[in-house]
Amino acid sequence: MAAALALAGRGRGRTAPNPNVGCVIVKGGHVIGRGWTQPGGRPHAEAMALAEAGDAAAGSTLYATLEPCAHVSPRGPACADLIVAAKPSRAVIAIGDPDPRTAGEGFARLRAAGIVVEEGLLAAEARRSMAGFLTRRSLGRPFVTLKLATSLDGAIAMASGESRWITGPEARAHAHLERSRHDAILVGRGTWEADAPRLDVRLPGLKERSPERFVLTSSPLRRQGPMSLPADPPLEDGRDGPLPSQARRVKIIDSPQAIAALPNVDHLFVEGGAQTASAFLAADLVDRLLLYRAPILIGAGKPALHDIGLAQLPDAHRRWALADARTLGSDRLEVYERQRS
Repeated sequence: MAAALALAGRGRGRTAPNPNVGCVIVKGGHVIGRGWTQPGGRPHAEAMALAEAGDAAAGSTLYATLEPCAHVSPRGPACADLIVAAKPSRAVIAIGDPDPRTAGEGFARLRAAGIVVEEGLLAAEARRSMAGFLTRRSLGRPFVTLKLATSLDGAIAMASGESRWITGPEARAHAHLERSRHDAILVGRGTWEADAPRLDVRLPGLKERSPERFVLTSSPLRRQGPMSLPADPPLEDGRDGPLPSQARRVKIIDSPQAIAALPNVDHLFVEGGAQTASAFLAADLVDRLLLYRAPILIGAGKPALHDIGLAQLPDAHRRWALADARTLGSDRLEVYERQRS
């Protein structure tokens, strides 16, 4: 199942509105098929793994991170039917599918065919892997990750506004990896007009995974595209540089709540600006926080956040839980998850 989850991660940020699922088929102690949801949502992970396994899938054990779909689509058959036809002896599934067209029917169809079905293996990890799909189903909006890069004393820039660079190249490369795992990226108007950020992915082999770009503003932008800078700047360049001519232009939303209407966006990455970060936190729309901290002190700099709507100190407690921590070069990354009832 851990291998299936790793495969599922390959599709994160590229499969909406479908979930990013992973599947591994094992027989005789060997992997005979593997798959993950492909860009655009098809083929599904199970279809890809079964095609690789072929006739050898009979009598095997199939591992999948989500209950196989039970509805027929114009884009492809139901995975539950494909599995039944392949005749594995056992199916191990991490979590059920909340889609009402499947919700339990996928499990029932497998069991009716005599396939032993086991549920719940690495369920928490699977929910984290498919957080975008599940959040869209439960809350009607994308799963939101907020990125903050600060000094030890919580500043995102000098008092003059200078902010390049607070964190080192390893932390910035990690942030680009995070961009590649999201359907869309959003900054505030101030960041867009002052910095002309490229908001793409500039890691070798991942450049084609640049997310859709959005700007949060309630009024027209003075600049509809990036400033004229040298093409294809390196990751170390302070300014991101102009987009290639074929790239999509920036899109505008007028409030944090408007993210609910973004089509085919299940994972949203929010970067840039204390005002934008504070607006999303005040609206309680942040599900995951990436806090990159550099071992520097700035003093009278620009703070990472403004008012986020907390009336009293007890309201700040028990809202965030540490999910991961690691060292990136000389910087420290801490990942926090929003705790919701």
